[in-house]
Parts: sequence; structure tokens; C-alpha cells
Amino acid sequence: ILILDDSTSAVDTFTDSKIRAGLRSCIPNTTKIIIAQRITSVSDADRILILENGRVNAFDTHENLLNTNQIYQEIYTSQQKGAIE
Repeated sequence: ILILDDSTSAVDTFTDSKIRAGLRSCIPNTTKIIIAQRITSVSDADRILILENGRVNAFDTHENLLNTNQIYQEIYTSQQKGAIE
């Protein structure tokens, strides 16, 4: 089990993407727990856990959270606006 606590917060999205690709290819059969604020850091995860006020709000895939979870939708939208501007 590999636990990464906001490990890519100080790198740009391109570098973050390269790190995630490296983790997939170098240690493919390792359980990875990734704590992140950037949605691109977790969007390809098997499951994403959303916390609100220290409690589980949702636990699902990126696609399902985008379709059903208001918190995830708001974070996604705000991060997409920041990437465009």
C-alpha cells in the first residue's frame, strides 16, 4: 500500500500527469491511496472519497461523482475555470 498525501500539490498539471503515469506503469499492482485537492490527480482512480466536514459525503467513480455529487461538481467546475483562464 502506497499513501500519497497531497504529494503533487506543488507541481504543475503536466508533471502531476507524468507522476501518475509512472505510478501506474512502475507499480501497477500496488494499492494507492492518494489524498489530493486537484481533481486531475484522482480522476482516473478506481474510487474517489469525498469528505465534507470530516464525514464521508460520497464514494464513487469520477464519472458518477460528476453526474451525481454537487460538491464534486463544484470543485471540478472551479478547477476547470482556473485552467482556462
